[in-house]
Amino acid sequence: MSFNREDPVTVLKGVGGKSAEYFHNAGIDTIGDLTEYYPARYEVYEQPGTLSGKADGQIVAVCGFLEKTPGVRRTGRTSITTARIRFRDTQVEETLQALWFNMPYLRGSVKTGKVYVFRGRLRRNGKSVSLLQPQLFDPEEYEAKCAALQPVYPPVKGLTNNALRKAIRQALEGLSGDREEKDYLPKEILERYELARISYVGWQMHFPENEFSMQSARKRLVFEEFLFFLLTVRMIREEMAQVICPHSLHVCVQEQMLLDALPYQLTGAQRRAWSSIRAELTGSHVMTRLVQGDVGSGKTVIAFLAMITAAGNGKQAALMVPTEVLARQHYASFTGICKKAGIECPSVLLTGSLSVKEKREARAAAATGKALVIIGTHALIQEGVEFKNLAVVVTDEQHRFGVRQREHLLEKGELPHTLVMSATPIPRTLAAILFGDMDITVIDEMPGGRLPIRNCVVGKAWRPNAYSFIRGEVRKGHQAYVICPLVDASELVDAENVHDYAQMLQNALGREIRTGILHGRMKNAEKNAVMEAFANREIDVLVSTTVVEVGVNVPNATVMMIENAERFGLAQLHQLRGRVGRGADQSYCIFLCTQETKENKERLEILERSNDGFEVARKDLGMRGPGDLLGVRQSGEAQFRVADIYRDAAVLQMADEAAKELYDAIITNKEPQMGRLRTKLLYYQGDDLKNLNI
Repeated sequence: MSFNREDPVTVLKGVGGKSAEYFHNAGIDTIGDLTEYYPARYEVYEQPGTLSGKADGQIVAVCGFLEKTPGVRRTGRTSITTARIRFRDTQVEETLQALWFNMPYLRGSVKTGKVYVFRGRLRRNGKSVSLLQPQLFDPEEYEAKCAALQPVYPPVKGLTNNALRKAIRQALEGLSGDREEKDYLPKEILERYELARISYVGWQMHFPENEFSMQSARKRLVFEEFLFFLLTVRMIREEMAQVICPHSLHVCVQEQMLLDALPYQLTGAQRRAWSSIRAELTGSHVMTRLVQGDVGSGKTVIAFLAMITAAGNGKQAALMVPTEVLARQHYASFTGICKKAGIECPSVLLTGSLSVKEKREARAAAATGKALVIIGTHALIQEGVEFKNLAVVVTDEQHRFGVRQREHLLEKGELPHTLVMSATPIPRTLAAILFGDMDITVIDEMPGGRLPIRNCVVGKAWRPNAYSFIRGEVRKGHQAYVICPLVDASELVDAENVHDYAQMLQNALGREIRTGILHGRMKNAEKNAVMEAFANREIDVLVSTTVVEVGVNVPNATVMMIENAERFGLAQLHQLRGRVGRGADQSYCIFLCTQETKENKERLEILERSNDGFEVARKDLGMRGPGDLLGVRQSGEAQFRVADIYRDAAVLQMADEAAKELYDAIITNKEPQMGRLRTKLLYYQGDDLKNLNI
């Protein structure tokens, strides 16, 4: 059976209404979507053998059989299935215990005495040796897997990894005509940068022949993602450079009134940043500026000054932030400082959780000009939200929205000035490429009076000490975060998950300490309720995924503990660390490393030695290079699906060179080859950017 990329996934054998719903929830509706749902990583299946020389935490495979039917017991919400495996190790028969979590059905499905290959994570505890969550294979089936890299996909709730693999293989087989697809990148670009042809990519990303073929396919996708992004950024820059600013702003008295009301003096870096921004706001061209500054460096007050300048001129300013809790905090801070300064500045809050009446009133205030400052979430860019004379747009943590959503907000006004704030530590050389449509200002000083965060990298044996420390901080009246990589236990990943960990932590800390749970699968209303409860000190310890990386300011939180810290990039760990250290009290960050290899320890010790996000980013860039062996996608809300700006810095620079070379040819569309590339670029940009002059 043959398919088109636009066909729904239901054309696949075995994909019915329920499966289609699971796919839809993961953003997969068509055959094209499915083939572009790339693996998160790959597994290498080694021949089963001895445990001699295998370290704690390593994935191993042994060939053997179960001595008797597995037993099942329950611990809270978790079921634990146990059995003993008998296998041959260096010509001597040995046994080890196997443990499966939340898989009680194994008791009735495995046969005692039958030979299987058991593959799982080795756990050594003194003389005790066990195998965690081992998968079972027939020996012949396992032998076939040893011949190739095995894709592991980002989880789709309701579908197993095996179901995803089968569906994707079926889709690729039905798209066999794509193998003859003409490439839209010019031949000279492919040859110069040693890029694989597009017809090669699909199969080699999902079912690679070997590591080299996978890396070649991935490089092509990374280059393409960067190229289309940079071409779009360049188009925006060209458009803006030709425009005279329609807003006539002047220095206003409200600026000094706000500065006088602050309980501190601006740092030198803040003063330099504001001087540049004020000059552009009152100049003849439209400002597009990125303000980069570490967590806690004081970017928000710069945004407030830009907003008050617009309001002081009778114009409107909008501030868009990633979460409702942060929007509410910014709204309270802005209106509070205006009240203290004696500034009349009508302001409204617009978020998704407001009542119908509240939304109607907020929208009316924005549309009529009654409100001069509008603070909110992505609700600001939804249909039906209009502004009377929007002159300044501020976007906090731009990478959380992406270029399309930023454009949506800009279209709400007549070429408003744009100020983007980001705490993501990106080395300046890379930032100049990624934010090519913007001028860049770096705030590289921290306000006085802040105590530097104390950091420590520890192994899992130190976990009880960490709990004792958290208990002591809570008794002092402080709060703590504990970060886990997973929401629920996974059959494929041996890492802590929020649900089981929160229950275990509650037992360890005692009932007098209030714990809460937060993760990305919760509905927005639930997430907001939990974050507000934590901000209001109704929760002492918040067990969360990385969803807290951006979104709430809790000065009372003094401890950040990150489980399985080796699973995160350094830049993301630094962002998480930035959730503490926001008040006057000493704060601490505990990086708990469960895979205690030399490489993991060296990476994490960079964070132990430095609280400077840009220094961390530079070191991270130097350590990663191209050799992040079998990982494909990054966790978290990245702007790119496959590319990583640190790991793929060299490819980013290649794409930047190519974008500069191809830009004019794409715009003028002189050659048929450019026509195909132009069509692909428009597809990448989508309807949201169709007004660009191409």
